[in-house]
Amino acid sequence: MAATETRVAPERNGYGLVAYTEGLTKRYAPAVTALAEVSFAVRPGEFVAVLGPSGAGKTTLFRCLTGLTRPDRGTVMVAGRDIWQSPRELRLARRELALIFQQFNLIRRLSALENVLVGRLAHVPAWRVILRSFTRADRQLALGCLDTVGLLDRAGTRADELSGGQQQRVAIARALAQHAKVILADEPVASLDPESAATVLESLRSAVSAGVAVVASLHQVHLARAYADRIVALRDGRIVEDAPAARLDARTIEQIYERTGERSDP
Repeated sequence: MAATETRVAPERNGYGLVAYTEGLTKRYAPAVTALAEVSFAVRPGEFVAVLGPSGAGKTTLFRCLTGLTRPDRGTVMVAGRDIWQSPRELRLARRELALIFQQFNLIRRLSALENVLVGRLAHVPAWRVILRSFTRADRQLALGCLDTVGLLDRAGTRADELSGGQQQRVAIARALAQHAKVILADEPVASLDPESAATVLESLRSAVSAGVAVVASLHQVHLARAYADRIVALRDGRIVEDAPAARLDARTIEQIYERTGERSDP
């Protein structure tokens, strides 16, 4: 995958970007600094991989981006909205976010198609979701999203009958059906075998091709280099690298991981 050739520079105040943080700081008692002055930006249609050893601050960063954890200081903007300005801004910003987890978070008894249709919750009356009474247009949209991730032929299959990799691809299709501007994927391939992991990341690249931004935390450095446009690396709550994936070399990887004693797959 070709990486971007220049480092992303945030537009003034983060407008025109799908996600933007400035000076993000979060501390926990008694004296743990999870994030320290973290600033970075994500453009539409960009794949950003977040790397770092355990305890680097990746989970706290994702929680701050989704509004689950309030930072002590700094700005978080999603789709041009300051999520901590008001509850309304947070609610509207969350409509532009889609979350993908390591555990898939599908409704096991529903089919792949019905799980994707759940992504329409923010766009249709709640009763349609509860009764599974969706319009033809919504069903066609969901089928198109399954086709994008290569699972059109499994549309009628129950989620609990799908493999782990297939379930994760259904979750990506659900995110596409949501019409989110940015997908936040927290360790999306950590529990998958190498072949399934590659297929899931290809599906995320398909989302990027459709103009959706992806921010994914990964442990596998070789996958980050292969699929991401840009690498943002954290260590001890600070950004230690923010550069095109193609520039990530062995020396940089050593700087990110070596002092912690945690080994990474180059």
